[in-house]
Amino acid sequence: MTSDFLSRLIGLVVFTFVGARLGTDAARFINLDPLSSAFIFGLVGVLFGVIMTPYLTVRPIRAVRRAINEQPIERLLVACLGLLLGLLAGLLLAYPLSLLDAPLGTLLPPAVSIVSGYLGFSTFSIRSREILDMLTERVGTSGERVSAVSLRKLILDTSVLIDGRIADIAETGFLGGTLIVPRFVMNELHRVADSSDLLRRNRGRRGLSILNKIQRSDSVPVRIVDDDFEDIHDVDNKLIALAIQLSAAVITNDYNLGQVAEAQGVTVLNVNQLANAVRVVHIPDEVFAVRIIQAGRDQNQGVGYLDDGTMVVVENGKSYMDRTINVRVTKLINRETGRMIFAVPDHESKRTVTVDDYES
Repeated sequence: MTSDFLSRLIGLVVFTFVGARLGTDAARFINLDPLSSAFIFGLVGVLFGVIMTPYLTVRPIRAVRRAINEQPIERLLVACLGLLLGLLAGLLLAYPLSLLDAPLGTLLPPAVSIVSGYLGFSTFSIRSREILDMLTERVGTSGERVSAVSLRKLILDTSVLIDGRIADIAETGFLGGTLIVPRFVMNELHRVADSSDLLRRNRGRRGLSILNKIQRSDSVPVRIVDDDFEDIHDVDNKLIALAIQLSAAVITNDYNLGQVAEAQGVTVLNVNQLANAVRVVHIPDEVFAVRIIQAGRDQNQGVGYLDDGTMVVVENGKSYMDRTINVRVTKLINRETGRMIFAVPDHESKRTVTVDDYES
């Protein structure tokens, strides 16, 4: 027997008697005999009890339980603290208000206590994250106030978790902040991991594996936040809204997301840009060794790759396929999406380096 069905049965009995009683009392006003009036009102009570009782009892309790279960324990504790402070403020105001003449002296004290409790609960619940940061502040060795958890907040995008390099970057200690993983990002990873497409499923599982690795690491604190935006359906837009709300930066390797976020004033840390920044720099006329592994798009071009993934396009390099040769840099192209080096076999280079050889 479900709770809804049980509540309907109880409501049927209770509201039948309540309706019959009201019908008996209302008989003289509607010009009916008490028995007929009680029967009609009793039928109305039956319908009301069967239809409305779950919405008055079971459904509100379920909604409250669901809301409590979805809230992180930190927010609940801070909200309860706000409720206690609000009730304390109402209690302090109750005595002077009770000295007023009736009916204000009777009505205002309980009304003020209820309003104060609600304001304390809602205010502390909404600002729970800032309050927690304030409560966990400590004084640093140089006298400045710093948070026990780094004040810098870095929100992880789905793409950067699937990419996986963020785990190695976190291990180096260069991030210097708290990594924040929104619940809606985790839900998206779960959806990708449950996809019927093999490639998407493997990508989703890799993202979940990287998240678990980061959580087990002691190099950087990780927090799972349940903040969501019901009126926003796109995950990228939710990330931007959350970053604005928390005054946080977004870590991603999605170029389009980065452009949209920066347009709205959000700090973006792009993993691809970081990878480009730490690659070895080869200047024009420098000589290094590279293995030619494939033909280029133009005639007689050969293509090789450095250890960091930088593409090297070698003019007249097609004839050196599957060989390692010394090449001399002729041109360097830097883009946000990557770096490309143009070169020629070292023994064929007879030129002078100019400023035009650098393109950024």
